[in-house]
Amino acid sequence: MAKRERVVRMSVELPLWRALTAYRVLTMTYAVLLFVFTRGKFERPWVAVAFLAVMSVWTLITLPKVANAARCTKRFLVADLTIALTGILLTPLADAQAQSVDGPTLPSIWTAGSVLAFAIKGGWRWAAFASSLVAVANIVERGHPSRDTFHNVLLVWIASIAIGYVVEVARASERTLARALEIEAATRERERLARDIHDSVLQVLAMVQRRGTELGGEAAELGRMAGEQEVALRTLVSSGLVQTTRASEDVAQGAVIRSVDVEDEPSGEPGVHDLRSLLARHAGSRVTFSEPGAPVLLPAAAATELAAAVSAALDNVTRHAGAAAQAWILVEDWPDEVVVTVRDDGPGIPEGRLAQAEGEGRLGVALSIRGRLRDLGGSAELISIPGQGTEVELKVPRGKAGK
Repeated sequence: MAKRERVVRMSVELPLWRALTAYRVLTMTYAVLLFVFTRGKFERPWVAVAFLAVMSVWTLITLPKVANAARCTKRFLVADLTIALTGILLTPLADAQAQSVDGPTLPSIWTAGSVLAFAIKGGWRWAAFASSLVAVANIVERGHPSRDTFHNVLLVWIASIAIGYVVEVARASERTLARALEIEAATRERERLARDIHDSVLQVLAMVQRRGTELGGEAAELGRMAGEQEVALRTLVSSGLVQTTRASEDVAQGAVIRSVDVEDEPSGEPGVHDLRSLLARHAGSRVTFSEPGAPVLLPAAAATELAAAVSAALDNVTRHAGAAAQAWILVEDWPDEVVVTVRDDGPGIPEGRLAQAEGEGRLGVALSIRGRLRDLGGSAELISIPGQGTEVELKVPRGKAGK
């Protein structure tokens, strides 16, 4: 059973939430230490102590809330911003000189953590809303907008909006990437199923149609129905893979592709098969098989797919070059790749015939050969000169074949 592709989703927001968690803890510590070293200037230090105690406890118990977007609810954001605004407005009560001297507020830079939470959760619009409230609170706390106050407010406002915008772009990119991965996985699965259908059902229907036409009578009617089903199935298989220009009623001339069974192919190493043993069964009076003297070992899945691609190439020889055509299989085992060449002495493929075949829903070369090699990380090159035969070169890199 083929392994289905798995789409792995990665959150681009997770590092931002982790950074925000660390930021809240560090800025909480900074605000507390700032008060400890300057507590002598406070007329009502108990107000500062009470607020910093509430802020510290709130910060520590709500750390799970800023772990990800799902846990960071709107209710938490409102409560968190309320605490920050309260601390700003309580600063003149704790320090009567705060309005006349530009200095830090009770929450200090901890307030920016609340604004950043809005930005990461809701984007730049939420960030603009939260930073605007912080700006108003700072102006009210100072009593008059000074240059330093305006500078700090503008810095928080711009930074939070920029971060919110970046988060929105990152989310859109993540959704696009996830959708692209899903489409790619679905397309690969569809191509795999199309190859299986082409290598089995379509070939059988083509054989039934051909034999029914030869026998005549009731068999001819059965063959005609098989031909209609073949055309319908080809159209269905090609839907979404190639653009079908017209439904072809041509009958594929050829025998059923040879099945490849690797269950009984020992290689002396688990999960690995000798490619030579899979291809040797094709050798016969019309197929010459040339192989290296040593085993050509590949992962079982890669060996199976490569052997199936060779079978598809030989089937095309029988169908298009005729039953009397000669074919040659050459296996080359290189340190970094395995190369299998299938050559015949048929009439060759007319220019543009492959593109026409794909448009008609005949995907033997596109799926059974090139599609298989692409999935293995390899390549399939087809060289055909009219009147001089066709050569198909299949390359499988060893480093990618096991993936």
